[in-house]
Amino acid sequence: MNIPDIPNNHALAMLLVTVVALYFFRRDDIPLETSSLAVLVILCLLFTIFPFEINGTHLEASSLFFGFGHEALITVCGLMIIGHALVRTGALVPVGRYLAKLWKISPGLSLLITLIVAGFLSAFVNNTPIVVLFLPILTNVALRTRTDTSGMLLPMGLATLVGGMTTTIGTSTNLLVVSVASDMGLPRISMFAFATPALIAASIAIAYLWLIAPKLLPKRTPSLPDTSPRIFSAYLNINEESIANGTTVAEVLKMTDGQMNIQAVQRSPEYQNIVPFPDTKLKVGDRLLVKDYPDQLKEFESATHTTLFSGSHKVDENHPLNAEKQTLAEIVVVQQSGLVGRTLKEVQFAKRYGISVIALHRGGNAMEIGRRSIGHVPIQTGDVLLVQGESEQIDELKENQGFLIIDGAAELPYSQKAPLALAVLFFVIAVAAFGLLPIAISAMCGTLFLLITKCLDWRDLSVALSSQVVLIVVASLALGSAMMQTGGADYIAQMFVALAYDLPPAGVLSALMLMLAVLTNVVSNNAAAVIGTPIAISVATQLGLPVEPFILAVLFGANLSYATPMAYKTNILVMNAGGYQFSDFIRVGVPLILLMWVTLSFLLSWIYL
Repeated sequence: MNIPDIPNNHALAMLLVTVVALYFFRRDDIPLETSSLAVLVILCLLFTIFPFEINGTHLEASSLFFGFGHEALITVCGLMIIGHALVRTGALVPVGRYLAKLWKISPGLSLLITLIVAGFLSAFVNNTPIVVLFLPILTNVALRTRTDTSGMLLPMGLATLVGGMTTTIGTSTNLLVVSVASDMGLPRISMFAFATPALIAASIAIAYLWLIAPKLLPKRTPSLPDTSPRIFSAYLNINEESIANGTTVAEVLKMTDGQMNIQAVQRSPEYQNIVPFPDTKLKVGDRLLVKDYPDQLKEFESATHTTLFSGSHKVDENHPLNAEKQTLAEIVVVQQSGLVGRTLKEVQFAKRYGISVIALHRGGNAMEIGRRSIGHVPIQTGDVLLVQGESEQIDELKENQGFLIIDGAAELPYSQKAPLALAVLFFVIAVAAFGLLPIAISAMCGTLFLLITKCLDWRDLSVALSSQVVLIVVASLALGSAMMQTGGADYIAQMFVALAYDLPPAGVLSALMLMLAVLTNVVSNNAAAVIGTPIAISVATQLGLPVEPFILAVLFGANLSYATPMAYKTNILVMNAGGYQFSDFIRVGVPLILLMWVTLSFLLSWIYL
């Protein structure tokens, strides 16, 4: 084994920055946008303070900003916008409705068709809107048929990841690998260039997700176990025996340790509402409008010696609490909601939407916080808010682009603009597939058409774009470029070749894919892909082998993000909606990774080497 010589100082610095970047990307307590920007700033400062020259060429620190105008980023943004248009206009809703009807006829066949359709759609559209479409449909099916969601949601989520690796536009990871390889002078990989090995592997994966994965998953309780309202509006009637008689609102609140939230004071003869100021004096005949959990309401009744009424009836066994027109729903927070990093109190969530937040689920579990403390907790992507409100309010909230609503009952929105949005998607794909226009240009043409036809407006565009995706792409491209230019990528490739010197070419290819598969489940798959691409090119060059299969090994390996919830953003959405645990992803994801790794390693070696 020939150990390569130590590279130059800048290359060593790049290796150190790469380790630091991977550490930052792995941290859950640091926003990925912040980590990405920090990596970009560190790179720029490093090359400004310590200039780097190679073969008489000076590396300008400002050139590392090239990612902001890179074709890959333009394409990713364009496709995110088009995907958002499909959700906004309800263009994919008919697919969901037909599948929902089929579930009543044959659940087993329906699951297979769902997996195939989810995978097929994800080959051309970012998989987040696909998951957003299918989660409420499958949850609805489970609630109405009284079946377990465990065997549905996780296989569906993983099917979208499998489908996304079959074309160059299926994921941002694919686009980055193809673009970086093109930047380094390799021929441009066409949209369906690797469809043959990808489709064979995807077919095997779908069969696994259909027949085996559901049996590996234990029954899990979703974060919305039932559909009965949790919060009730009721009245506390003040009578002569009540210790609240003759006291002020502030004094009554002290009787409940400040727990009671008085909505209004109603005073006869016509029970007009009186604003509950702290010094408002209460008297016999007044009734306090309160809203809380049933057990809390009973405690308030006991503490104030009042009588609890719901409507015109005293609350007892014969007349239990009743929440008319109220319904429960789950809101899964996605990046575009405007809530990420902020608290519900800061955005005035209850006042803006007229909905009560009952519980907050994070990482598949309910957070141990009181309902009144929920408003002070910073919200993260993938959090699930259990809310209660009138059906009309829930329906209005569905129109907000930043929320995934899972109520298991209501219909998904559908508009007359849906056919236009679908037509734009087909146009963008067809024009790029036939080589008439580069995908970046066709995606921008599609975006312009969506604006002209008013399928979307500029506010929708700003909602569709994810700052997280933009910055991780830019930072990853900058880091990959710096590693290549300084020789850091070559050094890693030399070390990799030295360690794998006893392996045949097929073994080196397989080892590279496995390394990327492990990396993508720990850090961002985009970062893993961009860092791995120049290494793959260098490895193939040093071995004197065709470059394309090694590029595809990186592309496929970086897509095998099945084993951890944090490996891909849709994994978090599925985890929260289905009540899955970390171990469920390992139980289903690790065998799927091994299955795909073996299959793709064989196919790439057989077809290309």
